[in-house]
Amino acid sequence: MSGNQTIANPNPSIAVIGGTGKEGSAIAARFAKAGVRTLIGSRDARKAQNTANAINARFGRKNVEGYTNRDATSKADIVLLAIPYDGIRPILDDIRESAQNKIVINIASSLDPDRKSRARINPAGSITAEMQQFFGENTKVVAAFQNVSPEQLEKLDEKIETDVLVCGGDGESREMVINLIKRIGIDAFDAGTISNAVVVETMAAVLISINIKYKVKGTGIRLVGVPRQ
Repeated sequence: MSGNQTIANPNPSIAVIGGTGKEGSAIAARFAKAGVRTLIGSRDARKAQNTANAINARFGRKNVEGYTNRDATSKADIVLLAIPYDGIRPILDDIRESAQNKIVINIASSLDPDRKSRARINPAGSITAEMQQFFGENTKVVAAFQNVSPEQLEKLDEKIETDVLVCGGDGESREMVINLIKRIGIDAFDAGTISNAVVVETMAAVLISINIKYKVKGTGIRLVGVPRQ
């Protein structure tokens, strides 16, 4: 990641674009609780600040701020997109310039919009690959969180047992994202290059199918045979 200062920052900040939504606010709260400077992004800056104020009040902190999507992207080291795929293009257009020379985390899964228990592979190979093509080589797009259910993320006082698989970008950007995820108490592992993102993104359809079959919520995966700290 030549020319990118994020890698040199041992304590990077994170912008959660879509941070006023259910999943986005849960992710933002977990980072905030861990002491990470967290920037809530929304099309409505006032709504973003209200969400930030609520998270700060909940944990007795002052490390959460609210901005427009573009401003949050500009101010943060790492940008996490908590936006459903079918509504993401206008957001990408808005933050494209602000996201240059940053790490962008895609959490969207490759699902059939009519039946989410079925996978639908993105024409670019994966949503992560499509975003990488959109932003260009100066931005490193990484896939993460696809195999963690919103129900798990929302239980802020419970430990998440599911492992997060991280792929895309380059080795340095994956390591940065893995270290940041570990700060919120979730084990994360390097799952390789962007060509593997299709597996991570479509895994969600498998987990949803299992949820339906066995009438449960929050199915996840956990790796065996790997070292844990």
